[in-house]
Amino acid sequence: MTALTVESRADERSTQTLLERVQRMIRANPSVLPTVASVVIFVGMVIFGEVAYGRILQFNTLSNLLINNAHLIVLAVALTFVILTGGIDLSVGSVIAVSSVAGVMLSNAGWNAFAVIVAMIVIGMLFGVVSGVLIRYFNVQPFIATLAMMFLGRGLASLLSTKPERLGEDSPIRWIGTQLKIIDGPKVNDLVITPAVLIAVIVVAVAFFVLHRTRTGRTVYAIGGSENSALLMGLPVQRTKVMVYVISGGLAGLAAVLYTARLGTAQNITGIGWELDAIAAAVIGGTVLTGAYGYVLGSVIGALVLGLMNVLITRDGGIPPEMTTIITGGILLVFVLLQRAVIRKRE
Repeated sequence: MTALTVESRADERSTQTLLERVQRMIRANPSVLPTVASVVIFVGMVIFGEVAYGRILQFNTLSNLLINNAHLIVLAVALTFVILTGGIDLSVGSVIAVSSVAGVMLSNAGWNAFAVIVAMIVIGMLFGVVSGVLIRYFNVQPFIATLAMMFLGRGLASLLSTKPERLGEDSPIRWIGTQLKIIDGPKVNDLVITPAVLIAVIVVAVAFFVLHRTRTGRTVYAIGGSENSALLMGLPVQRTKVMVYVISGGLAGLAAVLYTARLGTAQNITGIGWELDAIAAAVIGGTVLTGAYGYVLGSVIGALVLGLMNVLITRDGGIPPEMTTIITGGILLVFVLLQRAVIRKRE
């Protein structure tokens, strides 16, 4: 028996062992099935893109995927917190608009860069506070409360400015979008990141820790499973419900910082439809819209699926950009149906 045959059989056994572990994990916890499906879809898209168009599995493609979608990853994390409680936040796109326009105007007015960044995040948190108060103290449905905040945010952004506001070339905020070379590859195939990507990674890590290693995270999941049961267990339900909207608003403000630093401009029309992209990323990543089931890392994969889909459509050249929305809707529908099947199985 040759060494090549032994190595081949060893690879087959390791692959079979991995598949068996995945199967056991799904049987033990069927709620991970949508997340596993999103990983499979992402890997399938990568393989298809490499075979059909080439130059997908290389440093510069990975770099661009992360750099261009850092803000979407942060938004997907924000929506994960909210959706896990059974709520929704439609205001994040408008929060990005008003935060970015206000931030650029404050920066151009001579404010310190750190103070501007803090102000942009605080603006988002204030929107979250209002949404949370409406939901907690006035029993307004999350859909209506955040819809009102969406219109308010868009109106305030338009009130501040109706023309593009450009960030000063010498503004330190632009450093967040500066590309840093990690690996010097051949020709233009370099692995580069930006501080914005690092910030997005930190946000994902902190969110993962909070949701899976703290009492607050357990409360978030408990609220989505059954709010009444969470109250009977003595969990801080009302406080946590307000907190998740504050987190969502604050992360939307942070996403505004990352996006503005990369482009260097802000407009009152920035972020239109981004709340739907973030919801789609969370759902594709396995977060169930009725709450209680979902994972932050799955939402990250969902955001990358949407980003990679745009890359593949651009590489093809023959697919009209309008197809992106249609394909996204189709994928979203498949995952919603998959979630329904998982919920019924658990019931």
